[in-house]
Amino acid sequence: MGLSSFFKNLFGSANKTSSKLADKAEIAVEQVKETAMPYLEKTEKFTQETFEQVKEASEPLIEKAESFSAEAKEVVSDYAEKTNEAIADVIKKVKERASDENTNKS
Repeated sequence: MGLSSFFKNLFGSANKTSSKLADKAEIAVEQVKETAMPYLEKTEKFTQETFEQVKEASEPLIEKAESFSAEAKEVVSDYAEKTNEAIADVIKKVKERASDENTNKS
């Protein structure tokens, strides 16, 4: 009987100890939450303010980029048309020369 009462006491006291530790841990977690909350709120506010500042600062740059993009598209379009015409002229001349050479060989 002495051995069984030893184990009962051992596990009983371990259960009480773990229960006390769990209670202390829960209290500590609550204290950490309470302590950290103001810092989390400050961080959130700082993040929102920084995001707004970046957004405001980038708006003119985005507008400039859009304007530049439109201008670049026009310039490229003009050169594309000129390039197509030049290539068509080259092809036409090559065909004419090939035709002339075939005529001269006959």
